[in-house]
Parts: sequence; C-alpha cells; structure tokens
Amino acid sequence: MKRNIPAYIVMPRNAPKVKIQAVEGYNAKITLCEPTLKARRETLEKIAKKTGAYVVHPFNEPKVIAGQGTSAMEMIEDIGDLDAICAPIGGGGLMSGTCIAARSMLPNVRLFGAEPKGADDAYQSLKKGKLIPQNNPKTICDGLLTSMGENTWNILKDHLEDIITVSDEEVVTAMKLIWERMKIIIEPSCATPLAAVLTPKFRELENIETIGIILTGGNVDLAKLPF
Repeated sequence: MKRNIPAYIVMPRNAPKVKIQAVEGYNAKITLCEPTLKARRETLEKIAKKTGAYVVHPFNEPKVIAGQGTSAMEMIEDIGDLDAICAPIGGGGLMSGTCIAARSMLPNVRLFGAEPKGADDAYQSLKKGKLIPQNNPKTICDGLLTSMGENTWNILKDHLEDIITVSDEEVVTAMKLIWERMKIIIEPSCATPLAAVLTPKFRELENIETIGIILTGGNVDLAKLPF
C-alpha cells in the first residue's frame, strides 16, 4: 500500500490463522472463500469484475515465475557450481522459476522437486506424462495443497529429473533438524526439499555432492507445531 494501490487477496477459509494475519499486516483486503479451486476462481473473478483490479495468479503468472526464479539465481551467484538443486512443489511457480534460472546459469545441474506424499499431483503428473489435478490432498504441508497450472507444468516436465515424495513424518524430522541445528523457523512445506534429499532414494544417486536447497517459508503457528 506504499503507492496507495489496494491489494485484494482471496484466501481459503481453512488457511492457517498465522498466514491470514500476515496478509492483514500488509493492509491487504482479504476475501475468504471455500477451500476449492472452483470457489477461489469464482471469488477472484467477482472481485476483479467489481474492482477492476489486475489479476495476478499466485504461481501460473509468468512474471511471478520469473520473480521466484531469482531465488535460484542468487543462490548460484553466491555459491557457484552445484550438482543438484531441490525445491518444493505446490502450484509449481517456485520450481518453474528455479528450473529456468538454474538451467541458464548451470546447464548441467540436476533438478529435483519435493512433494508431500499426501499431495503428490506433480509426481503423478510427471510419472504419467500429463497434468493430473490435485485430488483431496491430506498433509501438514498446507502451502503445497494446490494443483499445478498449465504454465508451470509445461516447464517442469521438460526440466525436472525427478520428483521425490516424502511422508509427513519425514517432513517433521527435516523441520526439526533445521529448527534445532540451523536456528531457522520454517514451516512444514519449507522442509520438504530437505526431507527429500535425506531419503534413501536421493542419497543413492551418484555424482551428487553439492546440493542447493531452497527454503521457502516460515509461517508457523507456534501453538500448533507438528512436533
């Protein structure tokens, strides 16, 4: 609101309270809707029609994908050569941007997505070679519940070597490790890439020594920690 441009944000009713409060802290105008893709789309369309606001998709918008790709760009600029990069996948915006940025800077880097087993539409899509929508996801990773978009899917299917799925128990273990050893507050969704690289499946891969992991969020309700 620094430029006095109002922001209208559509959020599902079951969004964590800490995330709703964070958005309110930026003086955005929140509209809550039912936690379905159809409800979000219809609510968004009504608000856009009523206010004339420009619609920015949270992950399928090319400019959002480009912006999220700067995380990988900055990591590579700071660290240099990497054998592999792993990031979480929800709608796929961050992973798509990571793929584009990383491929342009490190053509031979191996790219992996991380996803909870209870919300594995990206894994199923890559396995079957077509976009599979999310269906009744059940996981503590509330930031990774949405389905991918056409734009993100078309990028991911061309660049990812694999998507590694992890259980909620593995996510909690990774989350605790970062809290306790690195002293960084992260949310469950953020812990999925570390959980992925700690799996036997990933650790059995050859010629991978230097790994870049993108940590994505720390929206945690301290009264509802999963451990």
